[in-house]
Amino acid sequence: MSQSQPVFNIPRSVMGVSALLIGVQFVKSLLPYETRVTFLLALAFIPARYSGAAPELPGGYLTAVTSFVTYMTVHAGWVHLLVNLLWMLAFGSAVARRMGDLAFVYFSVLCGIAGAVTHLLFHFGEMVPVVGASAAISGQMAGALRFMFGARPLPGERMPDFVDAPRMSLGQTLSDARFLLFLLIWVGLNAYFGLSSIRIAGEEGSIAWEAHIGGFLCGLLIFGAFDRGGRGYDNQAASLRM
Repeated sequence: MSQSQPVFNIPRSVMGVSALLIGVQFVKSLLPYETRVTFLLALAFIPARYSGAAPELPGGYLTAVTSFVTYMTVHAGWVHLLVNLLWMLAFGSAVARRMGDLAFVYFSVLCGIAGAVTHLLFHFGEMVPVVGASAAISGQMAGALRFMFGARPLPGERMPDFVDAPRMSLGQTLSDARFLLFLLIWVGLNAYFGLSSIRIAGEEGSIAWEAHIGGFLCGLLIFGAFDRGGRGYDNQAASLRM
C-alpha cells in the first residue's frame, strides 16, 4: 500500500521557526527608526562586544551572551528573510523529517552558534553587525547533503524518500563528486557575495560568508549525532508489503 504524503507537508518545526522569523521582521518593520536600530543592534551579533564595547551597545553585557542565538532571528529586510525561508524550506524540511522537530531546532541553533563563533575569529573587535539565519540554514544544507544524493522514490511514489535514504559517512560525503561540486559552487558564491556589504536599518551591515561556512561545517560534522532516519529502502519496502 502506498503511503504517499503531500508535496507541501512542511514539518511543524520549520513552520514554527518560519513564523518566528516573520514575526520578528514584522515587529521590526513597525518600529520607529531609532527604536528599530536599537532593536536590531540588541539582537545582532557584533564582534566589538568582545573587545570592550559591550557596555556601549544596546543590551550591554547580556547581549554578549544572547546575541550568539538572537542574531539568527533578525534579518536585513523582507528579501533577505524570504531567501532564507526558501532555503530552509528546501533543505531544512528534509532534515527536520529525519531528526524530529525538537532535535531540528537544537541542531539549527548549534550550527548558528558555530557560524557566529567562526565570524568572531575572523573579525574580532569589528563593529559591523551580523544578522540572519543563514549560518543555521547552511548547517541544515550540510546535513541534507549527507543523505540527499542517495534518496530515491519508493515503489509507487514520485517524490524521493529522504527519511529512509541511507546516511553517507563523513568520508563518503567528502569523496562524493556531487558533494564536492556543490561545495565548490556554494563556497564560491558565498565568497563573492561576502565581498559586498548591505545596509540594514540605515547602518552598514554584513551577512558574513565566514559565518555561513562555520555553520555548514558544524552541520556536516554533527549531523550524525542528531539523525534518526536512514532505515534503508529494503526494510521500508518490506514493511509496506506487510
